[in-house]
Amino acid sequence: MTGRTRPVEGTKIVQRRSVPAVLAAAALLLTAGCSSDGAGTSGDSPSPSRTAPESSVPPGRAGQTPPPAEGSVEVLRTVAEGLDSPWGLAPLPGGGLLVSSRDDGTIVRVDDKTGKKTEVGDVPGVSPAGEGGLLGIALSPDFASDRMVYAYFTSVSDNRVVRMIYDDGKPAGEQLAAPDTVYRGIPKGFVHNGGRIAFGPDKMLYVGTGESGDTGLSQDKDSPGGKILRLTPEGEPAPGNPFPDSPVYSYGHRNVQGLAWDTKQRLFASEFGQDTWDELNAIKPGDNYGWPEAEGASGDGRFHDPVDQWKTSEASPSGIAYAEGSIWMAGLRGKRLWRIPLDGTKASADPQSFLEDEYGRLRTVVPAGGDRLWLVTSNTDGRGSPKDGDDRILELRVT
Repeated sequence: MTGRTRPVEGTKIVQRRSVPAVLAAAALLLTAGCSSDGAGTSGDSPSPSRTAPESSVPPGRAGQTPPPAEGSVEVLRTVAEGLDSPWGLAPLPGGGLLVSSRDDGTIVRVDDKTGKKTEVGDVPGVSPAGEGGLLGIALSPDFASDRMVYAYFTSVSDNRVVRMIYDDGKPAGEQLAAPDTVYRGIPKGFVHNGGRIAFGPDKMLYVGTGESGDTGLSQDKDSPGGKILRLTPEGEPAPGNPFPDSPVYSYGHRNVQGLAWDTKQRLFASEFGQDTWDELNAIKPGDNYGWPEAEGASGDGRFHDPVDQWKTSEASPSGIAYAEGSIWMAGLRGKRLWRIPLDGTKASADPQSFLEDEYGRLRTVVPAGGDRLWLVTSNTDGRGSPKDGDDRILELRVT
């Protein structure tokens, strides 16, 4: 990947090897049957190592007892209400939750005990439209010392990742320092902007991207669109990546919206399909996940088949989390929380759905420790039907 970045006025460019943005043609951005996350279509620790974690272990050899086939979900409480277009959530050490607003371009701190909301600050340069805006957020693995918050957002020209120092000793609204651009040049579109970011057990930054409506980008390993990228915290291709000098970790994706690791450091990702199948994938470095030539399980040896798949009306998956031996997957159009019990990188039983139609569209699910999860609704994003109190954060107990 050889493209050079061009500095943005007022920001420091840290990463200088991202590829140029490739924007989709307007006619492709609104394709019929697009399963992004629309109401009428489906569309979202171990000792660290410095190399890519192994992601494919044969089932039954993982050293883990598969979870029971039947699980449960209990809503313990509503943590906070009245959030506007929430997207990403990052728990803070010692308590509190940072929540990004897709449309406002702001980050709010939520007191997880009282529900009090305090605006931390806004992220300059966010250009919300369609499925774009301020999306995923993540804390630096060294947050205790560097106080860095990472954010993925849509600008006027591309999708990019920035990082900002968070200083909660400053007045509300002024607690984010000016951003440094870590990685830029991810194609943007009205749809399929990806947006989930997370630091893995290896302390590398993983970035889920979309193909922005231009399906050809997913199979183009010189484009960051339709990929999972693996970067150093400074935005360079991470050591051990499968393609030399490339940030690409896996390809052939349509729109990656969820990233999570199990206790054996295996990476899983959720992905929007088009008209037929949404997917949960076990990610193996360098593998091709098929889009646009395959949607769902194809049996074609060139492509990595999903762990499981759903009709687009039942899922439109966004965030995922690992807890109690299962992946938990938030559904937008499906308006439910899915449980996928695992044996290694395979499903050990049929998926179960919970909370169907109880809280509307579900955007983000994040581990809260042990058998607890944070769950974020998504009814104020222009595609839901907001009720009093929307949007909200729930605390769940799961088995």
